[in-house]
Amino acid sequence: MNNVIELDSVGKRYRLGEHYGEGADLRDTLAGFARRLRGAARREAQEFFWSLRDVSLAVEGGNALGIIGSNGAGKSTLLKVINGITTPTEGTSRTRGRVGSLLEVGTGFHGELTGIENTYLNGAILGMSKREIRARLDEIVDFAGLDRFMDTPVKRYSSGMYLRLGFAIAAHMEAEILLVDEVLAVGDVEFQRRCLGKMDEVERSGRTVLFVSHNMDAMARLCTTTLWLDKGQIRGIGPTATIIEDYIRSTAAESTALVVEVDPTLAAQVVGVALVDAYGVEQSVLTTRSTGWIRVDVAVNESVPGLDIFCSVQTKSGVGIIDEALSDRIDAAMPATGRYRLQCELPPVLTPGEYVISVWLGTTYEHLEQHDAVVAFSVEGDDLGRLHRLVKIGSNWKADRIDEPSVDAGGSG
Repeated sequence: MNNVIELDSVGKRYRLGEHYGEGADLRDTLAGFARRLRGAARREAQEFFWSLRDVSLAVEGGNALGIIGSNGAGKSTLLKVINGITTPTEGTSRTRGRVGSLLEVGTGFHGELTGIENTYLNGAILGMSKREIRARLDEIVDFAGLDRFMDTPVKRYSSGMYLRLGFAIAAHMEAEILLVDEVLAVGDVEFQRRCLGKMDEVERSGRTVLFVSHNMDAMARLCTTTLWLDKGQIRGIGPTATIIEDYIRSTAAESTALVVEVDPTLAAQVVGVALVDAYGVEQSVLTTRSTGWIRVDVAVNESVPGLDIFCSVQTKSGVGIIDEALSDRIDAAMPATGRYRLQCELPPVLTPGEYVISVWLGTTYEHLEQHDAVVAFSVEGDDLGRLHRLVKIGSNWKADRIDEPSVDAGGSG
């Protein structure tokens, strides 16, 4: 099958401290011109930053390629280059066929227009004809679940409603290539399930999906091949299970704690993660009988309605074992500004092996931070000879006899 995406030695360079000029997108360039018209002084650039460097890639049609990497690795920049939103500083990028994308929530939406009107507008931006949009309008509205709000101006939409409508339009476009960036990081569980199912449907129809996500389970289910980006360069590409295992092994901390300096410009931020025992002492080893606690320190600089945090435990091959949210407890919240120390119980259910802890911070509709495999630990003890189970939950058993007791047939002499 022919390649539908080809990148040859692609590099993307940005000038730090400068919002227009070399490396800038159109939006930043226009903003820079506006500042100059107002008489604002032009800031001198201090240094260059390569978001991508020497990236060569070929993707055959009909495949789903996963893209993983830490924050700032260049994943979103890569999708923007492929989609033509960003021009590479060096190298060439070629695509064959129509490209549909969901890279930024609400891109191309006009706040004063209704959901219906924005569907036609956004569809036209993506290259759909009016006839195509009209033919698929019912499917788009049904998928987005916004039938009651389609005549409402989208300026009144939440970011989650933006996401639903934006993904629905892009997913129902007859595009040979679909680019998706972190769509599973926000939204409710049902919508995430729909998104994943739709991407699987797109792939099975013979089209190509490029999928950026921190959700390793979803990546493993959807993508047979995964690309690992590290500091703008390809660190590895190959079978998804192998690449995920290598990625998690490399990012897993050797210490039992993560400490981050507070950044007052962020609305909310994870500033510490550790695995501790019942006395608050940091641990790197648990036993199959001991309870641990995942301790997370959060700095809230601005009140964020619905601020939530997820703590997850995975094997070093990326298999998710535990995924718990603060919002699972109705009596726990971070309602105002300040410093919070959160502790999530890790009961003695893990079998012997090596594990990593990841932390996600955000709201139902907004992704703020993701910290992958920031704490590594091991569990020691007896697996009771059952090598293939992931957890031991100690289920209670009951035994009741349900047949009639047998009667001794022996007679008297």
